[in-house]
Amino acid sequence: MSSQQIEWDQPLVEKYNYAGPRYTSYPTALEFDENFGEVDFRAAVERYPERSLSLYVHIPFCHRLCYFCGCNKIVTRQLHKADRYLDVLEQEIRQRAPQFAGRRVTQLHWGGGTPTFLNSVQISRLVALLRSHFSITDDAEMSIEVDPREIELEMIDHLRAEGFNRISMGVQDFNKAVQERVNRVQDEDTIFALVQRARAQGFRSISLDLIYGLPLQTPESFAFTLQRVIALNPDRLSVFNYAHMPTLFAAQRKIKDDELPNAAQKLLILQQTIATLTGAGYQFIGMDHFAKPQDELAVAQRDGVLHRNFQGYTTQGESDLLGFGVSAISMLGDSYAQNQKELKAYYGDVEHRGNALWRGLTLSEDDCLRREVIKALICHFSLDFSAIEARWPVAFEAYFSEDLALLAPLMADGLLEQRGRSLQVTGVGRLLIRNICMCFDRYLRQRVRQQQFSRVI
Repeated sequence: MSSQQIEWDQPLVEKYNYAGPRYTSYPTALEFDENFGEVDFRAAVERYPERSLSLYVHIPFCHRLCYFCGCNKIVTRQLHKADRYLDVLEQEIRQRAPQFAGRRVTQLHWGGGTPTFLNSVQISRLVALLRSHFSITDDAEMSIEVDPREIELEMIDHLRAEGFNRISMGVQDFNKAVQERVNRVQDEDTIFALVQRARAQGFRSISLDLIYGLPLQTPESFAFTLQRVIALNPDRLSVFNYAHMPTLFAAQRKIKDDELPNAAQKLLILQQTIATLTGAGYQFIGMDHFAKPQDELAVAQRDGVLHRNFQGYTTQGESDLLGFGVSAISMLGDSYAQNQKELKAYYGDVEHRGNALWRGLTLSEDDCLRREVIKALICHFSLDFSAIEARWPVAFEAYFSEDLALLAPLMADGLLEQRGRSLQVTGVGRLLIRNICMCFDRYLRQRVRQQQFSRVI
C-alpha cells in the first residue's frame, strides 16, 4: 500500500462537499432495527467463537458542557452518580461475560463522555471488574480518553499502573478566545505537562483531538494551534470537522452562527492543516486521521491490514467488538447491536433483564460484501476486483454495474482511476473518500436521507 500524499483541488472539494455517512459501519446505524433481540445477539456471539475480543466501555459523564459536543453524555459534578453507573455496568458485564468464555481480549477502549470523570478508586474498580470477567492478554492495547481540564498529573501514573498504554486527549484548539466561546477553557502548560508525564510513564501512544470550524477560528488562529500541537509531538492526531446542528444538539444553540468561520475559511483551515501536518512528517491515514509513519495505524495501512469500526480507524480487524454501557455499540460476527441510548432506560433494562440491548442489525450477504468493498476503499484507497471475487461468488463488474455507473462522474473528475480490474483513489480523491464510498451504499440510494449526516469536509 503506497502512502501517496493527499492533493488539494479547491473546485472539486467545493463541488463534493455535501452530506454523507462517516462509514464507521456499513450499513450505518440509521439501519439498526428494534426487532433485533437477544436471540439475534446470541447467534452473533456464536458466529466466530475463535475471534479475539475488543472491549469498549462507554462512560457518559462530563464535569462541564462543551457547546460543540454531539456525544451521548451527562453533565454533572456528582461523583456518586458514577458509583451508581458502575453498579449497573457490573450487572451488565456479569451477565454478558459468560457468553464470551474462552475468548482472549486483545484490545480495550474507554470512551465517553469523559472516562476520567471517574476517580482513581472507581477506575481501579472497573479495571478489576473487567479483568475478573474477561481474559485480557498481557500485551493488550488499553486506551482511554482524557479531558486535560479535569485531571491531576498523578492520574496518568494511576492509569499506567492499571495497564493503560494509550491515551487520547481532547485539545480542540489552543486559542483562548475560541475556548471561551465553546466553554472549554484549558491551560496549555497542563496539556504539555500531561503529555510529558504520559511519555515518562511509558504510554505507547499519545493521540490528540482537534476540531476545526469552531467560532472565532481563522486560518491564522488555527495555524497557531497546529504549531503548539507539533511542539507536543503526538503519535496520532484526529482533526474533526465541527458539524453545526443546533436543532439536533441543544448545547450547540449557545454557539453564535455569525461567529462561525464560513465555508471558504473552513476549507482553508483544512487545507493548511493537511499541508502543515504532512510537512511535519505525519501520514494522512484518511478522513480526519494523521499518524507518524512508525505508528501502528500507519504501519497497518501500508501493510494493507487497517480496519475501521465505531471508534474510527483501528488495527485489529479480526476481532469482535463488544460494547458495554449506555448507547454502546457492538460489532459481533456479521451483526451490529446497540444498547439503550437514554440512561434511565439503560438502568431499567439492565436491572430488569440483565442487559440493555435496544436495537441492532444482522447483515445480509450483500451487506457483508459491500462492507468489505467500502472498508477497502476507506482504509486503503484501492479496490481489487479479483480479491473480492476470490471471497464472494460474484462477477464484480456485473454485480456492481450500477455502482460503477455512479462512480463514472467521480472518475471523470479525477477522484479515482480504474487500472485494469482495480480502482485506485487519487491524491485528490483521498480527501473525498466518503463520496466514493457512497456510490456503493445501497441504502443511501434507496432513501435519500442525507440531511441526517454531516458534510464530508
